[in-house]
Amino acid sequence: MIKKESSNVARLRRHKRVRKTISGTQSRPRLNVFRSNKEIYVQVIDDEKQITLASSSSKALKINGSNIEGAKAVGKDIAEKCKKLKIKTVVFDRGGYLYHGRVEALAQSARENGLEF
Repeated sequence: MIKKESSNVARLRRHKRVRKTISGTQSRPRLNVFRSNKEIYVQVIDDEKQITLASSSSKALKINGSNIEGAKAVGKDIAEKCKKLKIKTVVFDRGGYLYHGRVEALAQSARENGLEF
C-alpha cells in the first residue's frame, strides 16, 4: 500500500524547492508568508545579513479569526512598514502555499499599498 504524503510535508518540500532560487538582498528583500489555521504572518527578510527587517501578523494586529479581510490588513500593514524603511520592491516567497485565498489577498493588498513584486 502506498502511503500518502501529508499536505504540510508536501508544502515544506515545495518551499525548499523554491528557496533554492529565491533569496532576499538589501536592495530587494524577501517577503515571506506563513499561515496557520488561526493566524497569518509575514516577514521582510534580508538573506545576505540574515536579519528580519520588518514583520506583521494578524496576531500582532489583534485581528480575530484568520480570513481574507485579516490577510488584507496584514498586507497593508507590512506595506506601510516597508515604506518607512524605504523598501519599494521585494521578492515574494509564498512559503509553498498556493497563490489563492489568504495568500493572494495579502499579496494584492501589499501591492495596492505600494510594494512592488
